[in-house]
Amino acid sequence: MEVILIRHTSVAVEKGTCYGQTDVPVAATFESEARQVLERLQLYGSFDAVYCSPLTRARMLATYCGYDSPIIDERLKEINMGDWEMQKYDEIKDANLQRWYDDYMNVAPTNGESFPMLYQRMKGFLDELRTKGHRRVAIFAHGGILLCAGLYAGLFSWEESMKHLAGYGGIERIELP
Repeated sequence: MEVILIRHTSVAVEKGTCYGQTDVPVAATFESEARQVLERLQLYGSFDAVYCSPLTRARMLATYCGYDSPIIDERLKEINMGDWEMQKYDEIKDANLQRWYDDYMNVAPTNGESFPMLYQRMKGFLDELRTKGHRRVAIFAHGGILLCAGLYAGLFSWEESMKHLAGYGGIERIELP
Protein backbone atom coordinates (compact mmCIF):
# COMPACT_ATOMS: atom_id res chain seq x y z
CA MET A 1 0.00 0.00 0.00
CA GLU A 2 1.27 3.44 -0.91
CA VAL A 3 0.71 6.05 1.80
CA ILE A 4 1.15 9.74 1.10
CA LEU A 5 1.44 11.85 4.24
CA ILE A 6 0.93 15.60 4.01
CA ARG A 7 1.96 18.04 6.74
CA HIS A 8 -0.29 21.03 7.33
CA THR A 9 0.74 24.50 6.14
CA SER A 10 2.25 27.24 8.32
CA VAL A 11 0.42 28.31 11.44
CA ALA A 12 -0.39 31.74 12.89
CA VAL A 13 1.61 31.17 16.06
CA GLU A 14 4.56 33.22 17.21
CA LYS A 15 7.88 31.48 16.54
CA GLY A 16 9.16 29.63 19.60
CA THR A 17 5.67 28.76 20.86
CA CYS A 18 4.94 25.18 21.86
CA TYR A 19 1.56 24.40 20.27
CA GLY A 20 1.42 20.59 19.84
CA GLN A 21 -2.24 19.54 19.98
CA THR A 22 -3.68 23.03 20.43
CA ASP A 23 -6.07 23.83 17.58
CA VAL A 24 -4.21 26.90 16.29
CA PRO A 25 -5.16 28.92 13.18
CA VAL A 26 -3.33 28.70 9.88
CA ALA A 27 -1.10 31.54 8.73
CA ALA A 28 -2.23 34.25 6.31
CA THR A 29 -0.16 32.47 3.65
CA PHE A 30 -2.49 29.44 3.76
CA GLU A 31 -3.93 29.74 0.27
CA SER A 32 -0.59 30.13 -1.54
CA GLU A 33 0.99 27.31 0.50
CA ALA A 34 -2.05 25.06 0.01
CA ARG A 35 -2.03 25.67 -3.74
CA GLN A 36 1.58 24.43 -3.90
CA VAL A 37 0.68 21.35 -1.85
CA LEU A 38 -2.28 20.62 -4.14
CA GLU A 39 -0.06 20.86 -7.24
CA ARG A 40 2.46 18.39 -5.77
CA LEU A 41 -0.26 16.10 -4.44
CA GLN A 42 -1.90 15.81 -7.86
CA LEU A 43 1.22 14.01 -9.10
CA TYR A 44 0.20 10.99 -6.98
CA GLY A 45 -3.16 10.46 -8.65
CA SER A 46 -6.29 9.33 -6.85
CA PHE A 47 -6.64 7.81 -3.39
CA ASP A 48 -8.73 4.89 -2.13
CA ALA A 49 -9.08 6.60 1.24
CA VAL A 50 -8.16 9.92 2.81
CA TYR A 51 -7.50 10.23 6.54
CA CYS A 52 -7.00 13.40 8.54
CA SER A 53 -6.13 14.70 11.97
CA PRO A 54 -9.11 16.35 13.67
CA LEU A 55 -7.13 19.58 14.13
CA THR A 56 -8.25 22.49 11.94
CA ARG A 57 -4.85 23.10 10.34
CA ALA A 58 -4.87 19.60 8.82
CA ARG A 59 -8.59 19.57 7.97
CA MET A 60 -8.38 22.92 6.15
CA LEU A 61 -5.60 21.59 3.93
CA ALA A 62 -7.50 18.38 3.20
CA THR A 63 -10.55 20.43 2.21
CA TYR A 64 -8.49 22.76 0.02
CA CYS A 65 -7.03 19.72 -1.74
CA GLY A 66 -10.55 18.49 -2.56
CA TYR A 67 -11.21 16.12 0.35
CA ASP A 68 -14.22 17.60 2.15
CA SER A 69 -15.03 14.44 4.09
CA PRO A 70 -11.79 12.72 5.09
CA ILE A 71 -11.85 9.99 7.72
CA ILE A 72 -10.99 11.81 10.95
CA ASP A 73 -8.80 9.85 13.35
CA GLU A 74 -7.71 11.14 16.76
CA ARG A 75 -4.48 9.14 16.52
CA LEU A 76 -3.30 11.51 13.78
CA LYS A 77 -3.05 14.50 16.15
CA GLU A 78 0.35 16.06 16.80
CA ILE A 79 2.28 15.16 19.95
CA ASN A 80 0.65 16.30 23.19
CA MET A 81 2.93 18.89 24.79
CA GLY A 82 0.97 18.80 28.06
CA ASP A 83 1.45 21.73 30.42
CA TRP A 84 3.69 23.47 27.89
CA GLU A 85 1.01 23.92 25.22
CA MET A 86 0.85 27.53 23.97
CA GLN A 87 3.79 28.67 26.06
CA LYS A 88 6.96 30.10 24.57
CA TYR A 89 9.80 27.64 25.14
CA ASP A 90 12.04 30.31 26.63
CA GLU A 91 9.31 31.25 29.15
CA ILE A 92 8.43 27.76 30.41
CA LYS A 93 9.12 27.52 34.14
CA ASP A 94 9.40 23.78 34.64
CA ALA A 95 12.32 21.76 35.98
CA ASN A 96 11.44 19.04 33.46
CA LEU A 97 12.21 21.35 30.52
CA GLN A 98 15.98 20.85 30.75
CA ARG A 99 15.55 17.06 30.95
CA TRP A 100 13.39 17.29 27.81
CA TYR A 101 15.99 19.46 26.02
CA ASP A 102 18.68 16.91 26.96
CA ASP A 103 16.67 13.92 25.69
CA TYR A 104 13.60 15.12 23.73
CA MET A 105 13.33 11.80 21.91
CA ASN A 106 12.53 9.99 25.18
CA VAL A 107 11.41 12.47 27.86
CA ALA A 108 7.78 13.61 27.88
CA PRO A 109 6.80 17.22 28.46
CA THR A 110 5.11 17.58 31.84
CA ASN A 111 1.68 15.90 31.56
CA GLY A 112 2.27 15.33 27.83
CA GLU A 113 3.49 12.59 25.50
CA SER A 114 7.01 11.39 24.86
CA PHE A 115 8.08 10.72 21.28
CA PRO A 116 7.95 6.93 21.89
CA MET A 117 4.34 7.37 23.06
CA LEU A 118 3.51 9.29 19.87
CA TYR A 119 5.23 6.58 17.84
CA GLN A 120 3.14 3.85 19.52
CA ARG A 121 -0.03 5.80 18.77
CA MET A 122 0.93 6.14 15.10
CA LYS A 123 2.11 2.53 14.92
CA GLY A 124 -1.33 1.41 16.08
CA PHE A 125 -2.93 3.50 13.35
CA LEU A 126 -0.61 2.17 10.63
CA ASP A 127 -0.95 -1.44 11.82
CA GLU A 128 -4.72 -1.06 11.50
CA LEU A 129 -4.45 0.72 8.15
CA ARG A 130 -2.52 -2.24 6.75
CA THR A 131 -5.58 -4.44 7.31
CA LYS A 132 -7.90 -2.21 5.26
CA GLY A 133 -6.89 -3.41 1.79
CA HIS A 134 -6.34 0.04 0.30
CA ARG A 135 -4.02 0.58 -2.65
CA ARG A 136 -3.20 4.28 -2.11
CA VAL A 137 -4.02 6.42 0.94
CA ALA A 138 -3.53 10.10 1.77
CA ILE A 139 -3.06 11.29 5.35
CA PHE A 140 -3.25 14.99 6.30
CA ALA A 141 -1.48 15.44 9.61
CA HIS A 142 1.50 16.96 11.45
CA GLY A 143 5.28 16.91 11.54
CA GLY A 144 5.51 14.42 14.41
CA ILE A 145 3.10 12.07 12.65
CA LEU A 146 5.17 12.18 9.46
CA LEU A 147 8.33 11.42 11.47
CA CYS A 148 6.65 8.42 13.10
CA ALA A 149 5.44 7.12 9.74
CA GLY A 150 8.95 7.44 8.31
CA LEU A 151 10.35 5.51 11.27
CA TYR A 152 7.66 2.84 10.92
CA ALA A 153 8.49 2.42 7.23
CA GLY A 154 12.24 2.33 7.87
CA LEU A 155 13.01 5.51 5.90
CA PHE A 156 15.48 6.62 8.58
CA SER A 157 16.74 5.70 12.04
CA TRP A 158 15.57 7.07 15.39
CA GLU A 159 18.91 8.82 15.78
CA GLU A 160 18.54 10.56 12.41
CA SER A 161 14.79 11.19 12.54
CA MET A 162 14.79 14.90 13.42
CA LYS A 163 16.90 15.60 10.34
CA HIS A 164 13.89 14.37 8.31
CA LEU A 165 11.20 16.60 9.79
CA ALA A 166 9.04 17.71 6.86
CA GLY A 167 8.51 21.44 6.50
CA TYR A 168 5.05 22.98 6.49
CA GLY A 169 3.18 21.62 3.48
CA GLY A 170 5.74 18.84 3.15
CA ILE A 171 4.84 15.47 1.62
CA GLU A 172 6.28 12.10 2.62
CA ARG A 173 5.68 8.83 0.78
CA ILE A 174 5.91 5.44 2.46
CA GLU A 175 5.09 1.88 1.41
CA LEU A 176 3.28 -0.54 3.69
CA PRO A 177 3.34 -4.25 2.87
